[in-house]
Amino acid sequence: MVVLNGDVTGHTHDHVDWAARISDLRRADELAANVFADIATRLTAGLPAGATVVDVGAGAGGMSAALAAALGRRSGGTLLLVDAVPELLAVAAETAAAAADGVKIETVQADLAACALSEIVPPAHLIWAASVLHHLPDQQGGIASAVGALRGGGVLAVAESGLETQTLPWDLGVGKPGLEHRLLAVREEWFGEMRAGMEGTIAMPYGWTTALSRAGLTDVASFSHVLDHPAPTTDIVREFVIERVRHLAEVAGEKLADEDRETVERLLRPGAGEYLGARDDLYVLGTKTVHFGRKP
Repeated sequence: MVVLNGDVTGHTHDHVDWAARISDLRRADELAANVFADIATRLTAGLPAGATVVDVGAGAGGMSAALAAALGRRSGGTLLLVDAVPELLAVAAETAAAAADGVKIETVQADLAACALSEIVPPAHLIWAASVLHHLPDQQGGIASAVGALRGGGVLAVAESGLETQTLPWDLGVGKPGLEHRLLAVREEWFGEMRAGMEGTIAMPYGWTTALSRAGLTDVASFSHVLDHPAPTTDIVREFVIERVRHLAEVAGEKLADEDRETVERLLRPGAGEYLGARDDLYVLGTKTVHFGRKP
């Protein structure tokens, strides 16, 4: 592993302890595995033999594995995983390696706000950046950095935004109906405060396709895949929803109304009549939206 502009603890500008969330990230990756496979197949379809692909913000490696498998089904190549958190890199590399067949896996620990991507990876045919750019102080600058690391004709694919994932019935039989919508609304408020609190933050008052066009990419477009695990539920969906509700409540903190906090406590309490782990009406429904463009 190459370490550039990083340290052994991993530096992120959002002050989130991502290493502590590895199990949650892996569970989310498992639920999105089919979606990741479809996206990876689409993005790698036109790549040449021995292509170089970069996964920026590899997380727990769900999409890394999908990209490795897609490259392996074609003619091999090199997959470079980039993240600021060493624990995530280790997990992502292990996950990707298990899916790789004739694909070289490399890792680079780096703070993308402190260095240009072109300084730490070779020219890439495809760069994938999922849910990472919005954690950088300068989102447009992050896109420009990624574009600088592309070969001519290379593609930058950014997974951001999309419809918010829903998991709970509107009326849970406890507390005021609409709990999930309120939790998500408070998280939006937290997100705005998180971005405002970043040192050197720069506003990007336009959408991702506009940002890609402003970075000089052509053939800019978007597509979405539906993430759908309907009720009746499964054990992994229950586990995902329980941890998601717990995390949303933690993020909300004191902003969450007392009644909603009491409701969450009952929903998360094993043995309680309302315990989420005993319900069969939980589900996961959302989208993975990908914005992409080609370097002239």
